[in-house]
Amino acid sequence: MSDFPQTIDCKGTPVVLNSFQVGDMAAVEAFAQTLPVHDLLFLGRDIQHPKVIRAWAESIVEGDIVSLIAWLGPKVVGTSAIVRDRLGWSPHVAEIRLLVSEDMRGLGLGRMLLQHSFAMAVDSGAEKLIARMTPDQKGAISMFEEMGFRGEALLRDHVRDRNGEVHDLAIFSLNVGRIGASHGAYGFSEVY
Repeated sequence: MSDFPQTIDCKGTPVVLNSFQVGDMAAVEAFAQTLPVHDLLFLGRDIQHPKVIRAWAESIVEGDIVSLIAWLGPKVVGTSAIVRDRLGWSPHVAEIRLLVSEDMRGLGLGRMLLQHSFAMAVDSGAEKLIARMTPDQKGAISMFEEMGFRGEALLRDHVRDRNGEVHDLAIFSLNVGRIGASHGAYGFSEVY
């Protein structure tokens, strides 16, 4: 697993990756408020509500979530979370969730968060990784597919936005055991 904090280069912009700490909640809340609501529909909960951020932090303390924060100075510009339910029927499965601010998209930050999250999930023993997103999130879908994820399900009319409109939810997965030694081909070797 990588050591944090770690500075990464996002096409000339230095960004610091660090583990989510309880003291970061206010900055993460501010970050969540900057995101378009549509970008949040793949999450199980609306992180623009402060109590959801508090629950996220509590889950980190309890060990159910491992999360990274990307900082540009004092401002959060991205987050990743690895969510596992070790008491459920699928303790070998980890869900990866990524959020990147609109002004940092296309600079490689999402890819770096995904690579680090992948490495952390595998290091923790995850055998299968999943990611959820709406089908119109073409950039995210392309990035996950380039990393080896494949579409596994499309849940029609699965999420309802604040205006009452329903949206489809796509689920992508990657069986870590199946890619085995070839994971370096997806760019993961530079994270280990």
